[in-house]
Amino acid sequence: MWSNGSALGPCFRPTNITLEERRMIASPWFAASFCLVGLASNLLALTVLAGARQGSSQTRSSFLTFLCGLVLTDFMGLLITGAIVVSQHANPFDWHSVDPSCHLCRFMGVVMVFFGLCPLLLGATMASERYLGITRPFSRPAATSQRRAWTTVGLVWATALVLGLLPLLGVGRYTVQYPGSWCFLTLGPEPGDVAFGLLFALLGSFSVGLSFLLNTISVATLCHVYYGQEAAQQRPRDCEVEMMAQLTGIMVVASVCWMPLLVFIAQTVLRSPPAMNAAGQLSQATEKQLLIYLRVATWNQILDPWVYILFRRAVIRRLHPGLGAQARSLSMQPQLSRRPTVA
Repeated sequence: MWSNGSALGPCFRPTNITLEERRMIASPWFAASFCLVGLASNLLALTVLAGARQGSSQTRSSFLTFLCGLVLTDFMGLLITGAIVVSQHANPFDWHSVDPSCHLCRFMGVVMVFFGLCPLLLGATMASERYLGITRPFSRPAATSQRRAWTTVGLVWATALVLGLLPLLGVGRYTVQYPGSWCFLTLGPEPGDVAFGLLFALLGSFSVGLSFLLNTISVATLCHVYYGQEAAQQRPRDCEVEMMAQLTGIMVVASVCWMPLLVFIAQTVLRSPPAMNAAGQLSQATEKQLLIYLRVATWNQILDPWVYILFRRAVIRRLHPGLGAQARSLSMQPQLSRRPTVA
């Protein structure tokens, strides 16, 4: 633990920036515009989702429930973090005087970790559900109820929340980050900081990797059915192609937006000699890298809803008119009818 020379809370450490530099770096107009675009995009996606769920099959309805949970998570993440960051940029305040006990900083740290991990965990959950639905249709119930889908979303939220609360229990710390407008986990050499940083980075990376593996198998299975020897008798339904297109897009967005930050966190906490000195100070280059990677990661919350909006069946049919000519009443089940069915 570094010494901050006062009775202030443990979330304060030396930073290489002045208040005037903060005003130059942190534009309130950019932050406000970014949040408004993200909120509007997610609201549009929620509206489209509400209409799509009416009259959809039970299997697709469950997938749309997961999508709704993802979009709702992105919306709330932008709303809560944006309210703090935009107000801080619009009227820069001194964390030492406004939050001497670190309550606001800890709250923001929990929020950042929670809303950062949730999209990655939900993406892996959706990939697992589609993998079982496409490759193992008889190993799970024929249709997952919306209640079960929402229960799964709730378990994902609970998992991310438990992880976000670990620093409040002594594993890791949340500290004010460069340029002094946000709080996040500490990239320090203390065992708790290293453990929490690695846990966050590895869990996020594992979720992305699992999504990539399962989505690759699912897409390969669909391609085999579509172009295989039995293609004349069996085609994937349009909704199966639509769901995999959306899921693949979500995976690509999450990988591009989050992997640079996750890799950077793991590299920084494992660096030898430590990136943070005994006074709790990081080099300015490291501070700026963390800010850049964090800003890239936040684009995930804006791009997720557009993946759903643009990768809908109507758009896919315009790009690939041949899909609309296929028999839409068939599913993957006849392809696997040789296997014993479950009563």
